[in-house]
Amino acid sequence: METNSNSASSKPSASSLRWRILSRAVLHRAKNPEDESQLGMKLISRKAAKGFNLIPCQLLNHDPESRDAQFCYTLPTQGCPKLVLTQRLNNNADLTDFEICNRHNIDNTGIVCQWPSEDVLAYYCLSHADMFRSKRVIELGSGYGLAGLTIAATTEALEVVISDGNPQVVDYILHNINTNSGAFGETRVKPMKLHWNEKEVSNLSHTFDVIVASDCTFFKEFHKDLAQVTELLLKKPGPSEAIFFSPKRGNSLDKFLEEIKDNGLLFSITEIYDTEIWNRHQQFMNGDESWPGYEKDHCYPLLIRITR
Repeated sequence: METNSNSASSKPSASSLRWRILSRAVLHRAKNPEDESQLGMKLISRKAAKGFNLIPCQLLNHDPESRDAQFCYTLPTQGCPKLVLTQRLNNNADLTDFEICNRHNIDNTGIVCQWPSEDVLAYYCLSHADMFRSKRVIELGSGYGLAGLTIAATTEALEVVISDGNPQVVDYILHNINTNSGAFGETRVKPMKLHWNEKEVSNLSHTFDVIVASDCTFFKEFHKDLAQVTELLLKKPGPSEAIFFSPKRGNSLDKFLEEIKDNGLLFSITEIYDTEIWNRHQQFMNGDESWPGYEKDHCYPLLIRITR
């Protein structure tokens, strides 16, 4: 959250939030050896701890000497390929990660873990494949690329660009694209390092039919840039739209949508957009212990559709 003149004493800044996220990750690595076995299970079992668990995931390979592990995602639609992603173990960052974030003025959330809204985005895209067929698609703030890879493997999109502002994350994206390249058919798939504050994006300005993103409205200090790059990338002339999934998180989402309006774009918000996702949300609200501390405001992603 950003700090303002009226609440500097009560609201943490974005940089302090980044420090909190990093410190939790670093402290995890400092546990004494007697806790390593239990800690390792928690880190590896990242999908079981919390999330909507819409796309079954299992560990394929983990070298104890590495911070990375390989996971297999089984897309829950008949005939769809399995996806294999290499990603960091949960909460396994170090000071080098934070230095890179400061150098590039980005947050470190994409490399610390995969966030629940990405699971929802990937599931939604899988369930609405027709909207991507023969389209140019870009995912913003993709993290390890689950949603973008799902689109590439299942929808017959013309092109899928999987982007993130963190150069470390882009390396993971490239690796995951290469690992799954046999699943993409004729779809062109490529990684891209994209900072949302770029005013011109090579030859990509106003060329994408669909933009997708999940959990990208957390830090208010990035709202203006995210709204501007959304307008910059949406195709014109012709129909185009952005599909965002994000919880409300207080007034954070509302503040982002104000920036969307300021950029001359239209938006709609849908609360109930998929029966299975809504049913799982209600289970969590009714005390399902697989997601301790579940709160609608901070955990349930709303569907935001943005158009010209």
